[in-house]
Amino acid sequence: MRSLDIAGTGMLAQQTNVEVISNNIANLSTTGYKRRRAEFQDLIYQNLRRVGSASSDSGSVLPSGAQIGLGVKTAAIYRISEQGNLSQTENRFDLAIRGNGYFQVQLPSGDIAYTRDGTFGLSPEGVVVTAEGYVVQPGITIPAAATDVTINASGQVLAKLDGQTAPQNVGQITTAIFPNEGGLDAQGGNLYLATPASGASIAAAPGTPGHGQVLQGFIETSNVNVVSEITSLITAQRAYEMNSKVITASDQMLSTLTQMR
Repeated sequence: MRSLDIAGTGMLAQQTNVEVISNNIANLSTTGYKRRRAEFQDLIYQNLRRVGSASSDSGSVLPSGAQIGLGVKTAAIYRISEQGNLSQTENRFDLAIRGNGYFQVQLPSGDIAYTRDGTFGLSPEGVVVTAEGYVVQPGITIPAAATDVTINASGQVLAKLDGQTAPQNVGQITTAIFPNEGGLDAQGGNLYLATPASGASIAAAPGTPGHGQVLQGFIETSNVNVVSEITSLITAQRAYEMNSKVITASDQMLSTLTQMR
């Protein structure tokens, strides 16, 4: 009985759907998190009567045919790159990107990762680093004698030193954009890696065409809408229950067959 397998694929699909939704809800407070959405496709069809095939020797053809679908499969889990809200922190090394772009971070392996999480700090050497201690590219060192640090919308890092009236430019933060942001490979820790699907990164100063501006003293919050996620969760739960009902009904039909004498 095909309905058992078909309903089974439906339950697996809704299980995946619930897992994606639960991950969104779990990351409701994760800085720079972008919500995900599961997409599904129908499986192949079995032709009982193929549409367009000859139905008589006179040349008549079947106008519709008869196809039975074999269920559903997960096609993709998309990342929604919608801008999250900007939350003011008053921390001078917290940065948020308003618009497109990712901060560039050098991993211990030497690879460059990308993130929207701008909760930065300083290493013991005064280098701007992430919460994990990874160096924010292109590697900016803040002088130990700096009394204040300003990072403008264009990513210029300006340090005010004792005895100097004008601030000193100590570095330039750059951001990276991609032809296809959805092709980035999530690594955890709010980090992404470039892939052939994302295309090569295009690095430039914030505020240049295609790149968003940098805001000092702000962080970007998660773009998860909890009301929307709860609604989707209820829908997925009901769909899971309906597929389970199909399996129960199919089992009862098979039971009826085995009890026939």
